[in-house]
Amino acid sequence: MNDIHIRQTGAVGHITLNRPDALNALTHQMCLDIDGALKRWADDDGIALLVFDAMGDRAFCSGGDIAEMYATGKAGDYTYGRRFWRDEYRMNARLFSFPKPVVSFLQGYTMGGGVGVGCHGSHRIVCETSRIAMPECGIGLVPDVGGSLILARAPGYLGEYLGTTAHRMGPSDAILAGFADYFVPQDQWDSLKKQLLETADLTLIDTATSDPGPPLLDDHRAEIDDMFGCDNLASIANRLSAAGTDFADETLAKLGKPSPLAMACAIEVIRRVRGPDDIRYALEQEYRFTFRSAEHGEFIEGIRAAIIDKDKNPHWHHDGPTAVPQADITKMLLPLGESALTWED
Repeated sequence: MNDIHIRQTGAVGHITLNRPDALNALTHQMCLDIDGALKRWADDDGIALLVFDAMGDRAFCSGGDIAEMYATGKAGDYTYGRRFWRDEYRMNARLFSFPKPVVSFLQGYTMGGGVGVGCHGSHRIVCETSRIAMPECGIGLVPDVGGSLILARAPGYLGEYLGTTAHRMGPSDAILAGFADYFVPQDQWDSLKKQLLETADLTLIDTATSDPGPPLLDDHRAEIDDMFGCDNLASIANRLSAAGTDFADETLAKLGKPSPLAMACAIEVIRRVRGPDDIRYALEQEYRFTFRSAEHGEFIEGIRAAIIDKDKNPHWHHDGPTAVPQADITKMLLPLGESALTWED
């Protein structure tokens, strides 16, 4: 079996991510393969629904495989990364708008690029081990793969909180925030998958669903809305600093680690997307940032610190979340002109 296994079982299109040793990180070719399957199956009357799952217990998908992006970007070649993101975003849009039900089984880590595969479907299933997050700001990116739209749709200002702090959601919080729909205990997954593949009967999911318990984030919703409803990243940080609560102090500490530029732009993107509420608009806004991220942003430095040297000590352009001028945000999110994301192959 290759990095991804795509096949038809009865009336079900079945896609399995198969890089468990790499936490099922998405390669460029995997994105292209998924996109090709979506094109074939969209108008195929023999396909009633899609099922996404992944090998291994540790992760559905931990994100995109960024090693080649780093290597080429470090050498001053930004074409590969831009092509990867362009093709990935087209796949994300096609999956979001797929005309048939899409079921995804999200065990372990579902982060970054994994959200773009696992969290745009109609029936997103989590279990006890599920941990879902958008940690892109930590490597100098903004939440992308259409994740900005999910964040924009989250209740109140949870989206701004989740998109900047990279908070890892358990199953109940993932359902609250709109990243998942159903909690099914993992010991029931094999039986549920088998029955789905045999019958394509979505009512089986309702029958298997259990109560994951109350969302942990509910305890802090009022404080999150008060803090993250401020105008921009700097005012959010100032409000947190003045609050004096344990939660505010913990959150402010989290904002001290990722790229200040990325966090400031993430908030801007989420708020732009909240109005139109459109997947293509969201991906176009995200692409403005990611297109520039290696050449003009901090993506290369973020990857160096987190993945290459692993010193966890990135040297960001700005000294903290209160130090990002609006002009710098604007530059990263200006229209791309002829380089803008398009939807034709």
